[in-house]
Amino acid sequence: MFVTVLLLLVTLCAQGGNGEERDEAQRPGHVSVVIVGGTGDLAKKYLWQGFFELYVNQVKGAHTFSFYGGGLTPTDKGTPVLFEILKAVSCSKDVSKERCAVLKDQFLRLSQYRQLKTLEDYQNLAKNIEQELQQEGMTEAGRLFYLSVPAFAYADIADNINSSCRPTSGAWLRVVLEKPFGHDFRSAQVLASQLGNSLKDEEMYRIDHYLGKQVVSKILPFREENKKFLDPIWNKHHIERVEILLKETLDVKGRIPFYDQYGVVRDVLQNHLTEVMTLLTMRLPLNLSSSEEILQNKLQIFSSLLPVGKNQAVVGQYQTYQTEVQQELNKTKDHVSLTPTFAAVLAYIDDAQYEDVPILLISGKMLDERVGYARILFKNDIFCLQNHNSVHCKPKQIVFHFGHGRLQYPAILVSKNLFKPVSKDSEWKEVTEHGDVDILGLPISDYYVQTPTKQREAYSELISHILAGRKNSFISTENLLASWGLWTPLLSSLASSFPRIYPGGADNGNLLDIHVKGREISYNSEVVIINNDQMGGTSANGFQVMQGKFRSAEMMSAWSEELVNRLAADIQEAAEAAVHKDGVFHLALSGGSSPLALYYRLALHHFSFPWRKTHVWMVDERCVPMTELESNFHSLHDHLLQHVRIPYYNIHPMPVQLNQRLCVEEDGGALMYEKDVSKLVNGSSFHFVLLGVGYDSHTASLFPGNKVDEHGESLVALTESPIKPHQRMTLTFSAINRAHKVALLVMGKGKHELITQLSRVKDNPDKWPVTGVKPTNGKLVWYIDYDALIG
Repeated sequence: MFVTVLLLLVTLCAQGGNGEERDEAQRPGHVSVVIVGGTGDLAKKYLWQGFFELYVNQVKGAHTFSFYGGGLTPTDKGTPVLFEILKAVSCSKDVSKERCAVLKDQFLRLSQYRQLKTLEDYQNLAKNIEQELQQEGMTEAGRLFYLSVPAFAYADIADNINSSCRPTSGAWLRVVLEKPFGHDFRSAQVLASQLGNSLKDEEMYRIDHYLGKQVVSKILPFREENKKFLDPIWNKHHIERVEILLKETLDVKGRIPFYDQYGVVRDVLQNHLTEVMTLLTMRLPLNLSSSEEILQNKLQIFSSLLPVGKNQAVVGQYQTYQTEVQQELNKTKDHVSLTPTFAAVLAYIDDAQYEDVPILLISGKMLDERVGYARILFKNDIFCLQNHNSVHCKPKQIVFHFGHGRLQYPAILVSKNLFKPVSKDSEWKEVTEHGDVDILGLPISDYYVQTPTKQREAYSELISHILAGRKNSFISTENLLASWGLWTPLLSSLASSFPRIYPGGADNGNLLDIHVKGREISYNSEVVIINNDQMGGTSANGFQVMQGKFRSAEMMSAWSEELVNRLAADIQEAAEAAVHKDGVFHLALSGGSSPLALYYRLALHHFSFPWRKTHVWMVDERCVPMTELESNFHSLHDHLLQHVRIPYYNIHPMPVQLNQRLCVEEDGGALMYEKDVSKLVNGSSFHFVLLGVGYDSHTASLFPGNKVDEHGESLVALTESPIKPHQRMTLTFSAINRAHKVALLVMGKGKHELITQLSRVKDNPDKWPVTGVKPTNGKLVWYIDYDALIG
């Protein structure tokens, strides 16, 4: 026997085309709730709890309910799974244990599992509902279908509902859809058209759970209640900027198949943050309960937003994301995903009220804390000469704190140097006792704080709105397409942008700090920023050499083979230009393993290289006999010099062995090499210097802890390495930085951590020697392969 509950259903009906609406009380009757995907994660975590809370709140009324969990598995397998989920629902603290037990038992009795796989399954469901209504002699109020399934299944399910499960006799039909609502403007348009063939727009409830958050749903009422305070200051003359943030600490493990297709912009910015932005900036409706007026005011904001392009966005990706993609999608180590897990976007509204007011929308995974908020920061025109802690000189701001973070509860905070907000809503209260916590630069005691008297989960809120027919908490077709119209061009322009790699959590430091300059946005600290408009794919064969910036210098990046090819071509180009201009090319080469592939490339493919006009110098040398394998010259000879036609007198090994001794300062080997350089190389400026970088950031044989200042103006010096052989001879920064062009070659996954560190540190040659490479009048170019770049 069904428990009757009272339910007042409100339908919103436009009158006379003027956008005003009236409430229409619906007749009592039976409500059939069908959750398609009723045993999935979303249903398990939120939906069944939300519908149970609705049932508890309405249990003493004059309506009846039945609940169906639909799924693809057969009934005998799906039923036990569903009831394990239902047993986990819980009551609020104000319901006694005894009462809660009774309510849960009633709720379980009203629920059943149905296989919903074919049209026949939906037809059988409809027959079951009709039989139940006839047997109990009940009048039908409506049918609610909640589609907790992937978006690709929406059209077929909607068609099944339309053809088999529509109620009769004036009862309503409401179909709830979960995001994503398309992948871009075109796909959203196609999906809307497909759904429109089966459902009316007023029957569709596209859910954005952020609109169910109590603070978000309070934005318009707060603006209305405090209109007399806000009207004078809610404009470009007083607002410095608007920030809308959603920070998360978790990664996306387990969600990669979905997330890698969508990324943070589609997952969060295009919907949650955009909706909050429209609520903050739209013109206040005359009637807050008019969904039509609210929609029109939102659309007006969309039409006034300036286009968002590549210069208005930065993207990032947490460091372990690539590994997670490779594992969950069964991809090879060569597979690279450019899907961003962090994004910051700068928006402007071309409107007299908000002209030149920057609006920042920011979200990301693996950040330092879990928190969501919208902050309106106001300009402060007061200068405190002596008492800088005066309340008048502190930030003026309103914070819509969605939850979590240091505050740990949803709240609206108004700094006390603005005004004391009013609230006409009995469901909100002022917080007067505070803990010791700072919120966005102010102690909590410097705010007026309002919070809900009773916290409710977003899905529970929206489920009650669906049953009440309140459409203003949901996304209409027009709203959806307007949003995609804003975001699709940006997504297209970012498709080939390489995201900044960040380690995650507190280790991010200032890596993701952003800088707003005019109407453009960039990262505050320079690091790997790669752009390639002609990037052809995500496989090794698909990538071309991409140009970008690293530590304020030019950067070339590609897979190792392409990178080596590019570097070899650049060296030959430099050689030909030098020979044409000076009649000679002075090339200084490093040892180590990184350049070996380059040497092979030069020897075996660059037959037109002007070797006869080239002088080859050593960047550094180990203090071992040249006949030993550890000798840099020995490696250079074996892999390059013996394969090319270069005059022997154009080859200049470092004189590490003199008087049958190795690197003895009194023998003057370093000074001898310096004199040779000064004599043969015009202005001691090599045309091209090739360097590598060690795991400890050493370059040439300049190691951390070596006092570079001690070398002074010397071009060549003896140094000590922390590993054997310890003694080295090397060009100094004085010699390196005189070069016309310096190339820094970094290759291999083992160098990824080094690249990440170098992207953050400031110049400090004593600690990070490679940061001392700064050509005075020449050009520095980093050549970094993808393995080093992304790990």
